[in-house]
Amino acid sequence: MSGYGIDRIKSTIPHRGEILLVDRVTEVVPGERLTAVKAVSGNEPCYARLGADAAAADYAYPVSLAIESWAQSAVLLSVWETPNPDVLVGKVELAGSINEVTVGGRAYPGDVLEHRVRLVKAVDETAVLAGETYAGGREVLRFGAFVVTLRDVAELAPAPGRALVPA
Repeated sequence: MSGYGIDRIKSTIPHRGEILLVDRVTEVVPGERLTAVKAVSGNEPCYARLGADAAAADYAYPVSLAIESWAQSAVLLSVWETPNPDVLVGKVELAGSINEVTVGGRAYPGDVLEHRVRLVKAVDETAVLAGETYAGGREVLRFGAFVVTLRDVAELAPAPGRALVPA
């Protein structure tokens, strides 16, 4: 399988560790489309609490994590040519909204999620994206619109004397 691996992904978006839910970008046409994959494993943290007698293969991958994985793929497309893996400097990606999400099936350990993302519209530093996620050729998710925008991290800093998180 050709494409871009984890090093390119980590140099493009700030996600790390357990929250990085994209394994490989298999195709990218900047400003148009991106295809990425995420392998679902029985060793995922979401399966850690299953009892010793439970088989992870019997439990569907959480829809929320599949959506997050697709959204990370969408962010990858939106910043492919202007990467910033550091949320403390430069421009950071902010998810604005996600609409018209349709769940058409579930994924299980052993499945490979294939995320297909299309750029619908870009205005300044805001992008509207759409697409689908497949597992084994079955459509499991469809996204009508996802909005992501870039903002300078300095604009997001709390006002002097105000904490980012209340004490």
